[in-house]
Amino acid sequence: MSFDLQPTAWKSLIEKVERLPHSLLLHGPAGVGKLALAERFAQLLLCERRGQGTEPCGRCDACRWFLAGNHPDARFLEPEALARHAAREDEAEEEGRAKGKPSTEIKVEQVRALGDFVHVGSHRGGRRVAIVHPAEDMNATAANALLKSLEEPPPAAVFLLVSHRPARLLPTVRSRCVPVPVPLPEAGAATAWLAKQGVREAARWLAFAGGAPRRALDYATGERGAAIERMLRALAAGEGAALGAVRDREDLEVLAEILQKLALDRSFSAFAGRSKYSAGPGSVTGDAHAWLAYARAMGANRQLARHPLNPQLFAGELLAGISR
Repeated sequence: MSFDLQPTAWKSLIEKVERLPHSLLLHGPAGVGKLALAERFAQLLLCERRGQGTEPCGRCDACRWFLAGNHPDARFLEPEALARHAAREDEAEEEGRAKGKPSTEIKVEQVRALGDFVHVGSHRGGRRVAIVHPAEDMNATAANALLKSLEEPPPAAVFLLVSHRPARLLPTVRSRCVPVPVPLPEAGAATAWLAKQGVREAARWLAFAGGAPRRALDYATGERGAAIERMLRALAAGEGAALGAVRDREDLEVLAEILQKLALDRSFSAFAGRSKYSAGPGSVTGDAHAWLAYARAMGANRQLARHPLNPQLFAGELLAGISR
């Protein structure tokens, strides 16, 4: 499992079990295994036979329920677009709510339902654990609602906040959490882990993912990885081929990501003598500062690519920047 790639972070969590803070903030780059760590730690806290306190047993009722996603003393707060855990019946949404596109935010209604959960007694007589992921996806109202629980934590309630961008959290939320940094794992260990997952060209995908093994696995085995491969081939064939390969907004976001990483590689190569992402054709040249500026523009354009616009026209504008 990806939490095996973070022995130092896991040790840091284990050391906190005896004098457990009411809230922890696991922070680090996306795709390094923070959520897996948080889930493993939550399972340990709820385990009814945890022995020396270094690993959950995996066999007790609590462990089986947690692994099945239905432990009564565990809750997950995630945006609807990411949620892997169905809402509890006692946290059902308002009747008659209009169905629409899944939200990319954690809403205040979810946090309020969590407040009802942490302020009642434990079903198993132990702790209650709430995992908030990604914590920076709480909108302002939701973050302020959670702050109330963090300021006056109920007894035996533990909040595990998982964040890719902790700077986007309210300072007051960060100040009430004990930080647990989760860095990029060692490249050799990450490559070996990816190979065990059946990933071909593990080192290449790890590089494209910026050293984040979970993200590399998603790239190598998911639909986005197939789109990346197709777009890289088209880009290597020329700007016209890359433009023709853009079919929808999903392709547009992939193109913007590739162009951003290509530009960063060119800039890094000029400034430090080596690339980072192994993105795009290797024959591209140009001024390092211009490439860095282009990379910054692509970072903004990756966000714009999610909005309804004409993919072909926007792709043309992205690619025109290479010539400039």
